[in-house]
Amino acid sequence: MLDRLTSMKIFIKVVELGSFAAASQHLTLSPQMVAKHIEALEHHLGARLLHRTTRRQSLTETGRLYCEQCRLVLQAAERADSLAANTLGTPRGTLSVSVPVTFGRTVLLPFVHNFQKRYPEIQVHLSLTDQLIHPTMDGHEAVIRIGELETDLTVVSRPLTAYRRVICAAQTYLEKHGFPEQPEDLMRHECLVYENSGGPVTTWHFSQGSVTRPVTVSGRIISNDSSVLHSAALAGDGILVGYEQALLPDIKSKRLVRLMPRWKVPDRPVHLLYNAGPVMTPKLRVFVTELQEAFQPEASFRR
Repeated sequence: MLDRLTSMKIFIKVVELGSFAAASQHLTLSPQMVAKHIEALEHHLGARLLHRTTRRQSLTETGRLYCEQCRLVLQAAERADSLAANTLGTPRGTLSVSVPVTFGRTVLLPFVHNFQKRYPEIQVHLSLTDQLIHPTMDGHEAVIRIGELETDLTVVSRPLTAYRRVICAAQTYLEKHGFPEQPEDLMRHECLVYENSGGPVTTWHFSQGSVTRPVTVSGRIISNDSSVLHSAALAGDGILVGYEQALLPDIKSKRLVRLMPRWKVPDRPVHLLYNAGPVMTPKLRVFVTELQEAFQPEASFRR
């Protein structure tokens, strides 16, 4: 089956040059192939396009009308190709990114500010949520998630800088309840518990050299929003394990006190996820490249 756009181009060239022979020479096709394309169009339309004589062809009324429309169709096709080429070549458009709340506010927002200076035609739509979002769902093109991931062949996973955590509490809480010195002491304290899709995370892990120490904690405030727990810690409602970069301003201003400095809270892995489809748009490609360069996995988020 012959390509109809190609047949239209050949038909227009026959009309412009006045004969099959002239068109075939210009297009470097055989006269038989030129005739085959014209016949295919006429068969498709059920009407004759050209009056043929031994020396010259002339348009029928149907052919004249069809030739005008063919020119418009081919012009539209060329414009569509040009627009597509420009879209593929230049990063532009809206990029939807899902990101954890605290990470988005403290880490990604400054990155996006600089990113949009470099790519002003990309509009970044940030969706802040601590709930697990799949990149192929809810219209998100990229997802950043903290913690261990399940294997999923439908998405591409790229490691970013690990997220460093610390344990802290407000001075007002510590004056009432005392300072924990060992992980086991936390069992007697009011702890601010984060809840993920699997439920409240009541096992906190600590390490000191080669020694690892899990401890089961409890508390009256449980939330799936890390910013809520941060606010509760500032209010003196309990002890918090949180992300150092988000808590550091409050620690420096002494609104929060860092606890158990000899014990390390394990870093958490951070991953960038996006659809594993065969084609990556320019806007997503530059976002992935810039993000990986800015947050290489060798170090931890710490400022």
